[in-house]
Amino acid sequence: MTDHDHGYKRLFSHPEMIRDLLVGFVREPWIAGLDFATLEKYPTEFIDDRLRQRRNDVIWRLRWGSDWLYIYVLLEFQSRIHPYMAVRLLSYLGLLYQDLLDTRQIALGQRLPPVLPIVLYNGRQPWTAATEIADLIEPGPVGLQHYHPHLRYLLIDEGVYRDSELAVMRNLAAALFRLENSRDPQTVEAVLTALVDWLAAPEHAELRRAFVIWLQQIFLKHRLPGVELPQLSELEEMRAMLSERIVEWTEQWKQQGLQQGLQQGLQQGLQQGLQQGLYSERRALLRLIRRRFGETAAGRSISMLERIEQPTVLEDLFENLLDCPDETAWLTQLRVTAGEG
Repeated sequence: MTDHDHGYKRLFSHPEMIRDLLVGFVREPWIAGLDFATLEKYPTEFIDDRLRQRRNDVIWRLRWGSDWLYIYVLLEFQSRIHPYMAVRLLSYLGLLYQDLLDTRQIALGQRLPPVLPIVLYNGRQPWTAATEIADLIEPGPVGLQHYHPHLRYLLIDEGVYRDSELAVMRNLAAALFRLENSRDPQTVEAVLTALVDWLAAPEHAELRRAFVIWLQQIFLKHRLPGVELPQLSELEEMRAMLSERIVEWTEQWKQQGLQQGLQQGLQQGLQQGLQQGLYSERRALLRLIRRRFGETAAGRSISMLERIEQPTVLEDLFENLLDCPDETAWLTQLRVTAGEG
């Protein structure tokens, strides 16, 4: 796990962050039935049958509906693409269920609780890994696929969202995504101003501290390499420092961006431009899919969109999406376009 992932783990160890992630970025109607007052962390260190320790990132549970059914929200933070992420999550899920049985939290004959597996991705490259484990398995003889395991995880790609979408949300996860996607100190200052207001209450002291640590030790070190930063303990101090040095830092950010752009251009040339164009087209299309048919349809579209390398075909899909009457028709058409059917 990278330092960046450790920083995320600390942030999402606070119930406020989990609540806002689910409310703001899981576009499913059943979210309205969750009782966020019951959010509690679940241990994330499991021992398998060979006495090897397996450590996941963050697991929470909360009640759903009047039957007090528990939902386990399993998060796997990624800043790099893992091609077999679905396999990793299937392993974690098995260990979680086994732990529930071993600790007798599930009574004999009682059904296992549902799990929402989430991959929160903050990398620069488009996510290309399969979101369904069945897509990683060879079909084999006819009929054998009926016995293949099935597990689909929800991919939340921070880079998909425009700043204008995130800025209107009073949402802590959206604020974090804005910081990650920011391209100038002015945006960072605006986000910090909002966070200072939202987290002003005394009970948010630990979460404020978690943001400060992430900003100092990870975010600003990456954005301003070589710059000596004072040790601060409060978000308001961080915002004030940024406000005082915003002109100086703007020039540094511009220079850093120029140098990075020149290096990337020399190394990758026209091929990078083509890939970036395809990446932008796919992300824009995913936003429209999410708006029309929801998060599930967007997640199921990702792996198929990654197989399409012709910009003109992606452009045609924008028009086709508007004409599709429902999610099933859209996924069928996309599957044919991607060469799967």
